[in-house]
Amino acid sequence: FPEAIEATWPLATVQTCVVHLIRNSMRFVNYKDRKDVARAIKPIYTAPDAETARREWEAFRDSELGVKYPSAAMAFDRSWDRFIPFLAFPPELRKVIYTTNSI
Repeated sequence: FPEAIEATWPLATVQTCVVHLIRNSMRFVNYKDRKDVARAIKPIYTAPDAETARREWEAFRDSELGVKYPSAAMAFDRSWDRFIPFLAFPPELRKVIYTTNSI
């Protein structure tokens, strides 16, 4: 689907829905660890810029929870190029575009 958008509108910015990315990262996390993992990944998607987000992702990946749940870290890694356009927008606008469901 993103490829179709880019083919039709080559100047469009296509991003991954942050809500879906978070859900995808939590798919294989044990229920008892979900709050801790959610807290640990929040600095990634709330980072002020892509460079800081990458450092936060690396910190999570190398943390005890990241090692225990590598699929959670890999969800961000696999979607990175489609996730980082989100970080180029100011925080006030991110609150509106963090999910693509209503767009």
